[in-house]
Amino acid sequence: MIDQYVRGLDEVDETQIAIVGGKGARLGALSRIDGIRVPAGFCVTTDAFRRVLADVPSIDGQLDHLSRLKPDDREAIRASSAEIRRTIEGVALPDDVAAAITRALGQYGEKDAYAVRSSATAEDLATASFAGQQDTYLNVTGATAILAGVRRCWASLFTERAVAYRQRNGIDHRAVHLAVVVQKMAFAQAAGVLFTADPVTSNRKVATVEASFGLGEALVSGLVNPDAYRVRDGAIVDRTIAAKRLAIAALPNGGTTKQAVSPERQEQPALTDAQVLRLVEVGRRIEAHFGHPQDIEWCLVDGDVEIVQSRPITTLFPIPTAAGDGENHVYLSVGHQQMMTDAMKPLGLSMWRLTAMAPMHEAGGRLFVDATRLLASPASRVGFLRMAETSDPLTKDALETVLARPDFVPTLAEDGPDIPRLSGAPTTIENDPAIVAELIGRSEASLAALRRDIATVTGPALFDFLLKAFEEHKRLLSDPLSMQAIMAGMQATWWLNEHLEEWLGERNAADTLTLSAPGNITSEMGLALLDVADVIRPYPEVVAFLKDVDDDGFLDELPRLAGGTQARDAIRAYLDRYGMRCVGEIDITRPRWSERPTTLVPLILDNIRLLEPGAAGRRFAQGRQEAQQKREELLQRLRALPDGDRKAEESARMIDRVRTFIGYREYPKYAIISRYFVYKQALLAEAERLTRAGVLRDRGDISYLTFSELHDVVRTHQRVDDHLVTRRRDAFRWHQTLTPPRVLTSEGEAIAGAYRRDDVPTGALVGLGVSGGVVEGRARVLLDIAEADLEPGDILVTSYTDPSWSPLFVAVEGLVTEVGGLMTHGAVIAREYGLPAVVGVADATRLIRDGQRIRVHGTDGYVEILPLSDEVDGRAQL
Repeated sequence: MIDQYVRGLDEVDETQIAIVGGKGARLGALSRIDGIRVPAGFCVTTDAFRRVLADVPSIDGQLDHLSRLKPDDREAIRASSAEIRRTIEGVALPDDVAAAITRALGQYGEKDAYAVRSSATAEDLATASFAGQQDTYLNVTGATAILAGVRRCWASLFTERAVAYRQRNGIDHRAVHLAVVVQKMAFAQAAGVLFTADPVTSNRKVATVEASFGLGEALVSGLVNPDAYRVRDGAIVDRTIAAKRLAIAALPNGGTTKQAVSPERQEQPALTDAQVLRLVEVGRRIEAHFGHPQDIEWCLVDGDVEIVQSRPITTLFPIPTAAGDGENHVYLSVGHQQMMTDAMKPLGLSMWRLTAMAPMHEAGGRLFVDATRLLASPASRVGFLRMAETSDPLTKDALETVLARPDFVPTLAEDGPDIPRLSGAPTTIENDPAIVAELIGRSEASLAALRRDIATVTGPALFDFLLKAFEEHKRLLSDPLSMQAIMAGMQATWWLNEHLEEWLGERNAADTLTLSAPGNITSEMGLALLDVADVIRPYPEVVAFLKDVDDDGFLDELPRLAGGTQARDAIRAYLDRYGMRCVGEIDITRPRWSERPTTLVPLILDNIRLLEPGAAGRRFAQGRQEAQQKREELLQRLRALPDGDRKAEESARMIDRVRTFIGYREYPKYAIISRYFVYKQALLAEAERLTRAGVLRDRGDISYLTFSELHDVVRTHQRVDDHLVTRRRDAFRWHQTLTPPRVLTSEGEAIAGAYRRDDVPTGALVGLGVSGGVVEGRARVLLDIAEADLEPGDILVTSYTDPSWSPLFVAVEGLVTEVGGLMTHGAVIAREYGLPAVVGVADATRLIRDGQRIRVHGTDGYVEILPLSDEVDGRAQL
């Protein structure tokens, strides 16, 4: 029955999405799997849809208008979408299209009842399901009604929800076309959905079944609470039988109706246990065919299962590819350790893996370390868990959750890898500031050599050079003296907090003792931007110009203004020192401040508006004075204790130690990112040459190639496949929608971890207190530093803070993040600036609204959202 406008389901498969849409293509594929029952039917192709639209001259202008609307202009989108729907529903079907549909109905049974279902070309994809975005009409009888249903399905491509969904996913309205599936109606005794992976935990070995009486619309539309089953390894491990008071049934003359379920049946299972297991077995076969966990809609007809839809579960976080050994694995998120949980592009992923000190696995645009071996060995487990807790306590809890499961991580008899000690006796290194100076000198000399030597290398030789440079990169990272210096500062911090609380009842004493610690490149970066503000502040013409800047070439325009040359020179000097940084800086593909200096403009303007001249020097001096006063006070109190002279002497040594080394904690990351910028500039220059030669469409396309793929392109000069780049770009867009778990198992289970505390007020958001004190103010919820726009007294609430966020810290009064630990960058800088801070607050950016008043308890580790009556929105006050 192959026709331009109609295709039988038995004539199509998943390769023909462009012709019959995602739903139609997958139903065709399902009908070809042995033992899978799919109601018979046909597809009205996208050619028919295009043919109809071609006969409507006004549609192009309507689509142009819709495409120009902003995603947040809901009213305009609603009106424009409704106009397009009215246009399509009012179109008369061309005779040849109507004839093709009528012929197909004659073949399948013109008097039978059908389900008429939309099938978009951007639907049921591995990266976006588009579930429920277009319309379905059940129990449609007669050619006239079915032709009307086809038109209504076409129009449903432009429902408000479908338009909004495409806009959120960056999909062009013109790029999506609609087919329609016309399928024999399945008159179900029961129906529901089957997930071949647990949609709550993401565990791929657990299937979940939901079932209700009658047609599945009762469940999908939320009319009933369904029976629910969880099945693992061929056995039902959990069940809930609901009271099902309503069902949807087909009417004899077409359409559907709600029916009351008789009281004696309401709490009877909709399926027998055997039918549940049969359904899951069918689901596993479908999953195996498509190669991904599936969201399946099913019907029970005459005692057997019929499948009416199957789509990928797009919300599951992918599983890292293990060694294929069939063993259990536990994966630890690298992003949660690096304070960058965003998705990364392929070049960024491959570069970080090539320069990292441990093997890493990629999944969902993120990197993971296989922690199984460390957890399995008693010799390494305790130290590893302690290190995980320092980085992020929720990670430690998630790991302990896995370890509590019998036999998931078997205990090994032999010793595991050594883990650095995080408490106890300090590392054997002298309290000598010259050590830090020596380490920084080594790093700067290596960076200078890299810049000098890479300047003359191009083509394939560049990649050979870079591979050697990566070895030097890793050598610097693993320098034993550098590791000792880092550990010395961290261990001294913990020693002080532990002993001073024991001896004096002083909690988190190191928070004050580390104020304005010398040599912290990240805190210096924030203070240096205050100095830039001081240069610009006296020149109102420059300030006014910066308020309207939206082009990264603004620095070249500044000299035409009074004071503009001084402003330009100050910003450029700042960029020379810190311009390699940016949010998400471990991804080499992210634009650096030097490449996008407009990012810094809102921060400079906030500093001018909120702070007085000379603030940088005053803040640093004040912090140093407070730290010195705290030192003297603590030592005096210690001397008054039994054995006080010894305690004071030990504490003084540890205070000196923490101030000598804690600032260096931030330098290695700065050195890494400095080298990364050199690598990036060389690769972009190579990409420019490839673009001029026609090998690349655009130099930015290298972001979607791995390092080795780019190496091959440079070596062979074979044109890069534009379709590959497009697929990688689409995958990255999907990855951005995923929330990465802290811990992920080889079964796909995402484990978030929890705080097991009962010492916080009801309703408070629990986290980890990393910088002491209590502060109350307006929450400024930010996901992008370029949108800062701060007011006096604001408290920064964000997902994570890598070093690039530090310039914002000078203008806020407190900090709340979703990710972090005691020694992550945000915590260290918050302590140096004296900001009360709570990190690791799950879903903070969702649970706290921008403008709400909150109270941050930096010592006790929780955040209170204050009552509505106490809220004050700073903007509303202006």
